Amino acid sequence: MLYYTIKLLVTAILIVAITEITKRNTGIAALVASLPFTALLAFVWLYVEGSPLSQIADLSYQIFWLVLPSLLLFLLFPILLKQGLGFWLSLSLSAAATIVCYFAFLPLLRRFGVQL
Repeated sequence: MLYYTIKLLVTAILIVAITEITKRNTGIAALVASLPFTALLAFVWLYVEGSPLSQIADLSYQIFWLVLPSLLLFLLFPILLKQGLGFWLSLSLSAAATIVCYFAFLPLLRRFGVQL
């Protein structure tokens, strides 16, 4: 139980730190948020839990390919905000577009032999 509490605290601290840094400097916050901390934490937790290295390597490979369609969110969201659509509508439309992009991207990856 202590192990899961530590995992939860480390993950929560990271998210809170990014939001607090944003209040002071969005550039630094963007840098911290862009670092693959979520993936790094997942790799560490899996390793500590004794997962096979091949499983961790597969996760890393699959994350690489799935980052590509997720980039649409980071391009579309600020454009919609600047168009005055409001936070929630911009976020919803950006998330929906990203989901559509994932569904379009997955068959394309399979066509080129990338298995997820």
